Amino acid sequence: MTSRFDEVIDRKGTHSAKWDKMESLYGVSPDDGLAMWVADMDFRPPDCVQAALRGMLDHGLYGYFGDDSAYLNAIQWWMSHRHGWEVSPDWIFTTHGLVNGTGLCVETWTQPGDAVVLFTPVYHAFHRIIKAAGREVRELPLAQVDGRYEMDFSAYDALMTGSEKLLVLCSPHNPGGRVWTRAELEQVAEFARKHDLVLVSDEIHHDLIMPGHSHTPMALIDDIKDRLVMMTATTKTFNIAGSHTGNVIIPDEKLRTQFAAKMAGLGLSPNSFGLIMATAAYSPEGAEWVDALNLYLDSNRKLFDAAVSAIPGLTTMPLEATYLSWVDFGALGMDDAEIARRVQQEARIAPNHGAPFGKGGETWLRFNIATPRARVIEAGERLQAAFADLQ
Repeated sequence: MTSRFDEVIDRKGTHSAKWDKMESLYGVSPDDGLAMWVADMDFRPPDCVQAALRGMLDHGLYGYFGDDSAYLNAIQWWMSHRHGWEVSPDWIFTTHGLVNGTGLCVETWTQPGDAVVLFTPVYHAFHRIIKAAGREVRELPLAQVDGRYEMDFSAYDALMTGSEKLLVLCSPHNPGGRVWTRAELEQVAEFARKHDLVLVSDEIHHDLIMPGHSHTPMALIDDIKDRLVMMTATTKTFNIAGSHTGNVIIPDEKLRTQFAAKMAGLGLSPNSFGLIMATAAYSPEGAEWVDALNLYLDSNRKLFDAAVSAIPGLTTMPLEATYLSWVDFGALGMDDAEIARRVQQEARIAPNHGAPFGKGGETWLRFNIATPRARVIEAGERLQAAFADLQ
């Protein structure tokens, strides 16, 4: 049976960063290459989002947006029905995506020279934003236990210097695909309190959960709300990242006041297209689409894992969430240049390199499997051909 996600859509020449920048960055032509780097999907969003945009187009006026009550209600409904989390509309700030949200958090609760804590390897934009703001990145390396990442709190206290003011948690984890357990999140909360850190929980992938796993919002962990900042978005879930619309949700009044002052000082306000799309997406129709998406991604995961595992020396980290396969090439004994040559020049695949994700990512590549299944199958076949001499 053909799925709605099987349609191959040509994105070349559409200002797609994922497809139109792959040749300049990776030397892989979009004409015969596979773009598996940027974390957006090659799927159209659900029909409810498309219909909302068509309604805007038919109306034909694009003035300042007013009355965001439907938008705020949609966020409340989604968090309650999908995540068991009751949110007050007064807690919600809308930013230009969550990279922007992260930058605003860094600016609000740290000063130049302060350190921001990351569990690494982790989403590369965190590193970039923190360093660009003149802050220091404090890397707390994740441990590999039975092939997956775990946080090693027995080692972390010794790495802290006292200059740390903020902790940014990626939950679920990108690039490792971990869904942190409630017990692990409680340890994070305890660590943040012990070191007097504001805890920013980036949960942008919280809807993209593989069957058999369940995500717990950090907001449901006890005794953390006085230092907690939640970040969520429709953008990853519904493939509307170009709308640059994310939410920073802050239960604590003191932290809200501080964040509101920073936003006001910068004159920030959301764009109407993002609000309209998010309102439409956070709906029963959107929920049905996400359920179908996760089943499709799970099948892609199984196919890609099987293909990669057939190459001696390669291992994939078990994917519990996201659509980003994290593959370790370290056991091959090849240098980075040779691995890149085989993957990019021979297989003609553009993945993310692991080093920018921080300590522990050096031997890894990240592959985006949120693409029609035919491409996932082809990617597996190309990798096997590129490393055929090992088989």
